[in-house]
Amino acid sequence: MDKSLKKSRTGIQGFDEITGGGLPAGRPTLVCGAAGCGKTLFGIEFLVRGATLFNEPGVFMSFEETNEELIANVASLGFDLEDLIRHKKIALDHVHIERSEIEETGEYDLEGLFIRLNYAIDSIGAKRVVLDTIESLFAGLPNQLILRAELRRLFHWLKDKGVTAIITGERGEKTLTRQGLEEYVSDCVIMLDHRVTEQTSTRRLRVVKYRGSLHGTNEYPFLIDEKGFSILPITSLGLGHVVSNERISSGVTELDNMLEGKGYYRGSTVLVSGTAGVGKTSLAAHFTEAACKRGERVLYFCFEESPNQLMRNMSSIGINLEHWVQKGLLQFQATRPTFYGLEMHLAVTHKAVNAFKPDIVVMDPINTFILGDKEHEVKTMLMRIVDFLKGNQITALFTSLSSPRNALETSDVGISSLIDTWLLLRDTESNGERNRVIYVLKSRGMANSNQVREFIMTDHGVELREVYIGTGGVLTGSARVAQEALEHARLLTQKQDVEQRKREIEHKRKVLETQIAALHASFKSEEYEANKIIASERDMIKQLEQGKQEMAVSRHSGNGNNKTSKRKITKTPNR
Repeated sequence: MDKSLKKSRTGIQGFDEITGGGLPAGRPTLVCGAAGCGKTLFGIEFLVRGATLFNEPGVFMSFEETNEELIANVASLGFDLEDLIRHKKIALDHVHIERSEIEETGEYDLEGLFIRLNYAIDSIGAKRVVLDTIESLFAGLPNQLILRAELRRLFHWLKDKGVTAIITGERGEKTLTRQGLEEYVSDCVIMLDHRVTEQTSTRRLRVVKYRGSLHGTNEYPFLIDEKGFSILPITSLGLGHVVSNERISSGVTELDNMLEGKGYYRGSTVLVSGTAGVGKTSLAAHFTEAACKRGERVLYFCFEESPNQLMRNMSSIGINLEHWVQKGLLQFQATRPTFYGLEMHLAVTHKAVNAFKPDIVVMDPINTFILGDKEHEVKTMLMRIVDFLKGNQITALFTSLSSPRNALETSDVGISSLIDTWLLLRDTESNGERNRVIYVLKSRGMANSNQVREFIMTDHGVELREVYIGTGGVLTGSARVAQEALEHARLLTQKQDVEQRKREIEHKRKVLETQIAALHASFKSEEYEANKIIASERDMIKQLEQGKQEMAVSRHSGNGNNKTSKRKITKTPNR
């Protein structure tokens, strides 16, 4: 059997998460705070959300504003009270109380209020009630004993009626309320605060007490805008967010090559820091353009430049961001850091991210939040933003202006420990000129280049140049150009020497071939003559042999006829 406290959802963004489900059902809740902190709007939204989202009609009894004034005041939030009244979803009742007409007597009671309130509840079957404000109701009762007794009666009556009630009260000087009594008879106490620090206002909410239920005890910033209340329920997330192995491009191919050729991890945080004018925003624009080309949504927070100025400046290096704005993939949020307090910036960031659902968030630059002695507060705010974005698998790129007086390997906002990939940009001065270089200070979870790369701004964006090492080390700028020209001249001279040597060898080869051809021709001629002599000698030898044979024949013919001679010769025996 579930014995947990039954709760009534408010429908107010973020509040139900803080309280674990809403306000205690069937019990009264005190909402207190100074003038202008949003008590009345909190109560109205509680009724409107109940009527429209949860089918729970409600009664709003006001002791200050008339019904007409209330309807007009909340119309700016998009609440159509007149329509809800026509459909018997909400009932408004204005009770005018004149202090001069109230007599302080021991018999003072709230019977008339109970009768009037009971009628309003029964007329529409209300499940929710708001009384605004309790000070006006008890303005003529300085006697604390009577006041305490009547408050108890009011709270018990509301409980017996079984309605979930909100009672608003003005904050006292040293107590939550002026009388200092309401918080002791309420089951739930919510404090709204509207404070101004260094000319910057911030609204915060805190659940002071909640009987029978666990609840968030921190202060939570909240907004009041055209959509009503929006409370940021997250003060600090845990470290249980999911991580991704997917890699996404930085938009600069050469920079990706410094990160294993793959770029950043999706859902990671990237910090681009450096001195003024070194190219931080240009790298952020490259990253933005690359994401939009992949069809991803980018939310770009500008804290120094207007969107139009930024888009114009980036077009000079060939990056057309306006095209992606028109396609709905890129949205700019441009505000000065002084426009809100830090908590309000945090709340605005959450609201914008939840509304646009981006894949990439760019904040350019984050160091502008540091005004006065606020480094700790800024770090805390950025830590909460980082945790929020990581928890939603959103890749975040921050730019930060490094002060020349500080070490470059430190960030002015002190969030380097929260960053996964840190790119450091700086100017190097030599030979009367300044040149831009970039290197990867760290990149968690991946191998990264340790090279210091020079980069230049071109009409097609940022271009990293190959590392060039001269006799005196890494060279950049005109020193690099001069060294390249010198080495080119040396190479040209060497090439010319090689060509000259090749020509000389070719000449010698041709001379040698000519000599060989001449010798070969001479040899052929001598060979021909020798062959003629040899042939003549052979003919002479042949003629001599033939002469000898003829002579021998002639000798035999002188001794008889041929036949006799032949027979004698044939029959001559072997000796």
